[in-house]
Amino acid sequence: MSVSLFELFKIGLGPSSSHTVGPMSAANLFAAELSGQDIHSVEVVLYGSLSLTGKGHATDRAVTLGLTGRTPEQTLPEEADSTWQDVKTHNRLVLPDGRTVAFNPSSSIHFVNTPLPEHPNAVKFLAQDKSGQCLHEKVWFSVGGGFIATADQLNAQNSPHGTVSHPYQFGSAQELLALCEREKMSMAELMLASEEALGHSRENTVMRLDRIIAAMQSCIERGIATEGALPGLLQVKRRAPGLYRRWQQEKQGDDPLQLMDWVSLCAVAVNEENAAGGRIVTAPTNGAAGVIPAVISFFRQYSQGCTVEKTRTILLTAAAIGFLYKHNASISAAEVGCQGEIGVASSMAAGGLTAAWGGSMQQVENAAEIAMEHHLGMTCDPVAGLVQVPCIERNAMGANKAISAARLALGGDGVHRVSLDEVIATMYQTGKDMQAHYKETSQAGLAVNVVYC
Repeated sequence: MSVSLFELFKIGLGPSSSHTVGPMSAANLFAAELSGQDIHSVEVVLYGSLSLTGKGHATDRAVTLGLTGRTPEQTLPEEADSTWQDVKTHNRLVLPDGRTVAFNPSSSIHFVNTPLPEHPNAVKFLAQDKSGQCLHEKVWFSVGGGFIATADQLNAQNSPHGTVSHPYQFGSAQELLALCEREKMSMAELMLASEEALGHSRENTVMRLDRIIAAMQSCIERGIATEGALPGLLQVKRRAPGLYRRWQQEKQGDDPLQLMDWVSLCAVAVNEENAAGGRIVTAPTNGAAGVIPAVISFFRQYSQGCTVEKTRTILLTAAAIGFLYKHNASISAAEVGCQGEIGVASSMAAGGLTAAWGGSMQQVENAAEIAMEHHLGMTCDPVAGLVQVPCIERNAMGANKAISAARLALGGDGVHRVSLDEVIATMYQTGKDMQAHYKETSQAGLAVNVVYC
């Protein structure tokens, strides 16, 4: 682990980290490389999963926004809509340096369903002169969670611990536990020390953590307050406002399941915002963005002794667990199915909640293992290529599983038969064995069995 936790938790736009945030960031980097070249037009080629579910996941819009210099974190939803409509209307876009080039989204973006060999999510950018000669070309791979890499970087990431070295690195859960024991630190404290080793002051890290937590809460509040249907041909009705009204009624009585309803409505609120292209926190992906915010909101709403510090502990501990999956497996549904998104988010949330509730390092590791163990084999089969059905409800289920996993782990002494490292390896093996059409292609599962036309 040699990257910042803020590369795992990023504020961005919905509906997908791998199909929206990653391609938008790649397009932005490509556009920045065009300065000084006599560019007349730009073309984009989407491969594999980016092609198959690209329109439903707004990948065409994302690359267009990125080419104009917009970034996921700095762009507001209304700005994204305005820019996208302007490019479609005038068939041209303005590069970051102010130059205007020809770009018609309907003909300049090409969809190739066959993936490139390196990864299921690939995007190629080409800049051409007036004669159609290619002046600059670049291929990026969107590897999940908004992370992007070139082919060379993909190979480098497969080397132990990456390329940056510092005293708080770990490559497995076993190493993480041993490091915590050696340094007499919790996982959360270790992550703070790691950020300092990467050059980020503790004060800055805490400030950014609080910003992430505030963004998560703001997303829940917007989701609860917004009525109507989600965009796309499914016309899925937003349910979070109605779930909130029901929870308010339950709160007046003694229904013991109101806790579960609170968790579910928070998760649904976030992912309805994500499906609408709203502003969310990738945690660790957009498709699974509701799990950790729902668990944090549950902790703040119902846990005695809740403090700001303990809320930060959830995020910091979750980040340590998330990096284990990123380093040893995948957080890309196009690579390993939805177990790599909802499963990982649930595992992260379970470990973080256990830590905030005062669990030992062994209990934290156990909770993370339990949560993933019961997501193994989960496919990614979005109906109509939209991040709506079954994606939104899966966040509610993942959040509730995380809480159950934390409770189970705290009921034991930390000694358990299946290790987190073993379940991570199993998840990755299962994902590799999974047939390709069950991995974010909308060519199998619910995507072909649900009638929506």
